Amino acid sequence: MARVKIEDIVDHLSVEMQKALEEAVRKVLPDAEFDRRTLFREFTRSVSRKCSTWERVPDHYVEKD
Repeated sequence: MARVKIEDIVDHLSVEMQKALEEAVRKVLPDAEFDRRTLFREFTRSVSRKCSTWERVPDHYVEKD
């Protein structure tokens, strides 16, 4: 199994993930008012609390260039 630094992956994809998270919340809670950056910051904090720094993932989920 491969290991990934999940927090670094989330951070690396932050622009795309912020947009995706906002889109998902708006679909589920269309009338919700929130700041996309604040929502994402709380999401990344939750990832930090719930996941290990290094998470094991099956090899077929990782492709090296």
